[in-house]
Amino acid sequence: MPVLLASPCSDANEVKPASADIEAVHAARERGVKRHFPRLRPEGCLGDLLNHAAFRGFSRLMLPWDGGDYGEAMPLKDIGQLLPYHSHVVPEVVVAALNRMVDDASAGRTVFYNFYADGQRRANPTLKHTGLFFFRGKPAAPFAIIAPGGGFTYVGSVHEGFPYAEEISRWGLNVFVLKYRAGQGGRVATEDLAAAVSYIFQNAGALQVGTDGYSLWGSSAGARMVAAIGSHGVAAFGGLPLPKPSVVVMAYTAHSEVTRAEPSTFVVVGDRDSIAPPAAMESRISALRRRETYVKYCKYPGVGHGFGTGQGTSAEGWVDQAIRFWEKEIGRTP
Repeated sequence: MPVLLASPCSDANEVKPASADIEAVHAARERGVKRHFPRLRPEGCLGDLLNHAAFRGFSRLMLPWDGGDYGEAMPLKDIGQLLPYHSHVVPEVVVAALNRMVDDASAGRTVFYNFYADGQRRANPTLKHTGLFFFRGKPAAPFAIIAPGGGFTYVGSVHEGFPYAEEISRWGLNVFVLKYRAGQGGRVATEDLAAAVSYIFQNAGALQVGTDGYSLWGSSAGARMVAAIGSHGVAAFGGLPLPKPSVVVMAYTAHSEVTRAEPSTFVVVGDRDSIAPPAAMESRISALRRRETYVKYCKYPGVGHGFGTGQGTSAEGWVDQAIRFWEKEIGRTP
């Protein structure tokens, strides 16, 4: 879906607002013909996802590795093998979130958007590895963007993107899962996040999302990205001069930077995390609290790195806790 955005290296003043043509295209897509797409099954295989008619044109962006040579015969129940930095990958959770998108597509809803303009994508072929997956809540409700992790080498949307989004959208909130460029480091990935935030603000009317009180969610490498936007703002990474998020949700990362003004922050870690030990996060939390930033910190016993929704572990239910934290911060709950 093209949008008149400047590239991350462009001056923010060059960015134009979304045009009536863009809104018309959005509306046309939302009036799309309804079809019945078959649901995926945990007993199925990776080829069922890659060749699924509901995901035509973007199915590879749902999987972790850019340009990955996937074996289509791999059982979906083994999808955790594609996520070396993650744990507690539950196939039923993965497939349920994928089927939410299947159902939305069957209802004629657009589930995937390109947030870079066609001209930008032609000029920079690596942008073909980006996009936004949309899990709709109530019209005009606030939105969240989720940046999955993967050590900036892959993007673990199937484990800590789509399942989060499915849960959050059940609360009537709008959620986008970001597919950013992997293998190019944190700066490039965060520029993609800034471009995605800018895209949503520009097209909020057509997308039917509220922009007040938006939140950013990230896990591992993705948590570094959302924290960077929370610290420095969208424009610092090539996006529009927009408000900072109202809330940043961070899962299991060692990010330590703190600036003078930080958003309210919700943090989850596992006490057995050997990749991003809790002590690193606890140091940042102490610094945030010294600045009187509101922080909620949850450390779960017996859990390692990359636990996703935490189903079947002591971390189960943390996503709902984070949603309540966000809603309280934006005044939606007492």
